[in-house]
Amino acid sequence: MRQVRHLLEGKGGSIYTIAPDAPVLEAIKSMAEHRIGALLVMRGEQLLGVVSERDYARKVILQGRSSAQTAVAEIMRGDPLTVGPQTDVLDCMRLCTDSRVRHLPVLDGGKVVGVISIGDLVKAVIDAQAEQIEHLERYITG
Repeated sequence: MRQVRHLLEGKGGSIYTIAPDAPVLEAIKSMAEHRIGALLVMRGEQLLGVVSERDYARKVILQGRSSAQTAVAEIMRGDPLTVGPQTDVLDCMRLCTDSRVRHLPVLDGGKVVGVISIGDLVKAVIDAQAEQIEHLERYITG
């Protein structure tokens, strides 16, 4: 099975971040601009948490808070689960499922090198299954 490093190679090296004291409105605008569902919350090189569209919906919209006046730090998920480049895709899927998270920051030597989503993981599994089916079909048909 593929590893996280393979997914990152296919995605490119873009990492989208936001500061913890930034307003949530800025985070939402950034997610919309980059067409992503979450941002890493960082202070310099230090990973503090992850903020997602889901956090926005549950902790700002449903609670009647102001997007412009609420800081990202107030709604982010702190102490995020992380994986390394050598982590197996299936292990990541289990982690996402068991922990009910959709985004996993990838750390290498304590440094953020990327982020993968549940969508990236599902695509990797589908691609691997399609490749295996193709090999089996070629084997059967000779």
